[in-house]
Order: sequence, then structure tokens, then C-alpha cells
Amino acid sequence: MARPHKNQSPRPRGALTYDKPPLDLDSLVDRMADRGLQIPDRPRAARYLRHIGYYRLSPYTIPFQQGRSDHVFDESTQFDDVLDLYVFDRALRLVVLDALERIEVAVRAALTDHMSTAYDNSHWYLDAEHFKNRGKHSGLLKIVRDICDGRLSGAPDAGEDSLVHRSALEHYLTTYRSPELPPSWLMVETLTIGQLSNTYRNLKRRADRTTIATSIGLTAPILESWLQTYVRVRNVCAHHGRLWNVGLGVYPMIPSSPTVSWLASESALPERSMKRLYPVLVSLQSVLDSVSPRSRWAQRLHDLVSPRPAMNLAGMGVPDTWADDVFWSRHILRGPGAPE
Repeated sequence: MARPHKNQSPRPRGALTYDKPPLDLDSLVDRMADRGLQIPDRPRAARYLRHIGYYRLSPYTIPFQQGRSDHVFDESTQFDDVLDLYVFDRALRLVVLDALERIEVAVRAALTDHMSTAYDNSHWYLDAEHFKNRGKHSGLLKIVRDICDGRLSGAPDAGEDSLVHRSALEHYLTTYRSPELPPSWLMVETLTIGQLSNTYRNLKRRADRTTIATSIGLTAPILESWLQTYVRVRNVCAHHGRLWNVGLGVYPMIPSSPTVSWLASESALPERSMKRLYPVLVSLQSVLDSVSPRSRWAQRLHDLVSPRPAMNLAGMGVPDTWADDVFWSRHILRGPGAPE
């Protein structure tokens, strides 16, 4: 959930009363057709609306409308034009989630590996001395304790045969009485990415935050910023929301340190792209350069994005010549030798 910035008052609620009646599938197809959308196969369109939902699909109609309050479509816009944009956005979410998974796993490992070995304590997170805000630290312990209590209150993990094994958390809880909570490498696996971000930001010693960030090719301020962006992006993806032209509200800090992998040309990230998805995509590849340097992620992103119309690129803030920057081009094969 988005939170207001510091010193920013909540915006006022609207004054109107919502009184729009629910519509059945045939009526929703009629509404789209009445607005000028070409629907040659109405049963097929109704089937997609049944399984996708009109209100999930409707934001993808906006780029094809004339911008009037009556939502009239541009002439000759087809239902499949809207559906194609929806399918592209789904593929984009899956590509982005793949990068986010690798990065999130790397941050979890970096956090627990550094703190456990630097302080020679598998349960370092129990010590409030490692944290700036004691209240947030207490909240962290409550989160982990509640997860452990829930695990013990639930049905046991299956583990009666050689193919199904108990989770590591259940093994710890049913084997050890002390310490009450699991070691660091189990603790970090219980956290959401938002809780992981908050735990990193709450570390008291800058040296710890710097070491963790350096291990994945970033500086501490950059990691803190990018994690906050990734929380928002991952939530959009996990809830199957619109990603290609969504306003995220929180965007990655542009690195100034030469130690952080970034676009080679300053002109490669124009001002109009700053509040779009594109800098997020750059940041994902930047971390992958460190944690998964042989990844084909940039190639898959290129294969997905390059055939798309200019409207799609503009919605993401992707410049027309984005793949020419050496930051990307070193990872991308184009032409006859490119992979299928």
C-alpha cells in the first residue's frame, strides 16, 4: 500500500456517490462495441471477459481511445488489439519477476551471510544493538515469532517418505527449544520483500549496510532506494496488475558511483523516461550484472520489447534506441545469429 511522503497530508476523498450498476458479460461486450471497438467474435470476447474480468482488461483499452469522456475507440480498433496489449503486459511481468527473484534471493543471502559471520552469531538479529529503531526491531521479532507460532499451530509438513521433506523452519521448531526463534538464514526466508527492505534499512551501522550492498554491486543508498522500488514492482507483478505504463510512485535512484553498473550515455535515459518503468528495468540489469553476469535476461527483455509498437515503448519510457547503449548491447545478440 502506498504511503504518503513525510510532511504530506492525505489527499481529500471525492464527493460523489458510486452508483454504477453491475453488468453481465453480454452487456459489457455491448458497451465495448457501442464505443466503437470492433468485435468480430462476440462469444470469444465474452469468454475472455469471463476469465480475465472486464475491469482488469479495461485499462488496456485506454491507449486505443480518442481521449474523450465517452471513451470512444479510435476507428478500426480491434478487440484483439486490446487483448494483445494485455498479453504483452503479462509476459513483461513474468520477465521482470524473473529478475526480481534473483535479486531478492541475492539480497537475502547477502544480509544473513554478512551479519552472521561479521558478528559470529547465527541469531544476530535478536540483538537490538544492530538496529537503529528499536520499535521496528521489536516489530521484526514479532513477525518472525508469529510465523513460528503459526507453523506450530498448523498441520505438520508432510515428511513420511523420501520424496517429501519437512520445511527447514518446521525442522528447527520441532527439534530445538532454544533459541526460541530460528537462525538468521531461516529468519530471512520468512520475510516478505517489504520486510526484508525494512530490515536492511534499519541496520544501525553504515559499514554493515555498505558491505551488504557492495556484495551485489551497489552502494548502500542505491540498494536502499532500489529495494523500495522493487517492493512496489513485485506487488504489482504478484497481484497481476498493469505494469507497462503504471505509475509506480517510487523510482530507483540514479547512481553516481562508477562502481555501479549503469547506462554508458547520459542521453540514454531522457527526462521523460524517469517516471516510467524503464529506469527500473535498467536497475534490474545492473544488479544482474553482479549477481548473475551470464544471465540471458537482457536478451529475453529485448526479444519481448523490440517488436512492440512505439506506443508500448513510450508507456514504459523506453527510448527508441535503447538497445544501442553498450550497457544493453553487450548482452544482446541481434540479426541472423540471434537465438530463436
